[in-house]
Amino acid sequence: MNMRTITLEEHYATPAFMDGPGRQIREEAEAARAHPQVAAGLTRLIEQLCDIGEGRIANMDAAGITLQVLSLTFPGVEQLDPVASVALARDTNDTLAEAVRRHPDRLAGFAALPTPDPEAAADELKRAVAEHGFKGALINGHSRGRYLDDTFFWPILACAEELQVPLYLHPTPPPSTIKDLYAGNYTSQVAGVLATAAWGWHIDTALHVLRLILSGALDRYPGLQLVIGHLGETLPFMLPRLERALPRELTRLDRPVGAYLGENVHYTFSGFNWTPAFLDLLLEVGADRILFSTDHPYASMTQARAFLEQLPVSVADKERIAHGNAERLLRL
Repeated sequence: MNMRTITLEEHYATPAFMDGPGRQIREEAEAARAHPQVAAGLTRLIEQLCDIGEGRIANMDAAGITLQVLSLTFPGVEQLDPVASVALARDTNDTLAEAVRRHPDRLAGFAALPTPDPEAAADELKRAVAEHGFKGALINGHSRGRYLDDTFFWPILACAEELQVPLYLHPTPPPSTIKDLYAGNYTSQVAGVLATAAWGWHIDTALHVLRLILSGALDRYPGLQLVIGHLGETLPFMLPRLERALPRELTRLDRPVGAYLGENVHYTFSGFNWTPAFLDLLLEVGADRILFSTDHPYASMTQARAFLEQLPVSVADKERIAHGNAERLLRL
């Protein structure tokens, strides 16, 4: 099926980022020299992250991807001190903007935001949208253990609502106080994966969304739209339970919890190419809230495209998921 495809969780890095917050990836590649296959994989990952030009476009062509919306890979700038985060966010966004200008029909941008300085983050979001035409922003989880339900960060929420652009909430390694909970009667390597890719990333992001809802932030900013990946970060499976355990009599919110999850949140694939999990999301929120993504270069564009092709939905719903919902949300 020759179908337009727009992907929303596609990552990149810059040399300045790799010399700063991203240096851990490079250090892991260096440390893995005794294991050539591991080292080669990490080196290839770095190359693909830093390629926001012809090589990326060629890979998109090979996989059947029309447009990628790019975002700075984790840990982003969220864990830096305020001054450093402002400088790196601006530099990063300018680098991405130049790539988008070179390939305007193939690439778009989500801004990196210096969340440790919320007023500066709001200003940077305004600049990225006005000057660069960016479609929103991606925030990598907490900022030094603080989440967006803290009113300290609400200038960012207010700005995104005013500009009518979404905020993509992406996982990041949990705060050290939480990470300690994942240590147990198994190796530290198992604990590290459990705290991140296997479980912790997804639970932490789901909790981030729930904290925003329960804080009343989405009552204060009802037009704000969020995006989360990995077919909903466990939230679709838990949605009926959340509604039962957190009724409005308890939360004092304007709407039931499920209403926010169905009206203020969009959901992408991000490498979760599994039909049962997709069907649960579809049944809970409907096709109008689901968006295509591949999680490149951490997951395969080709496999994600093949998964999209075989989804057990109508042609019209597949078109919505592949590109229509993204066009509406991002005003493409």
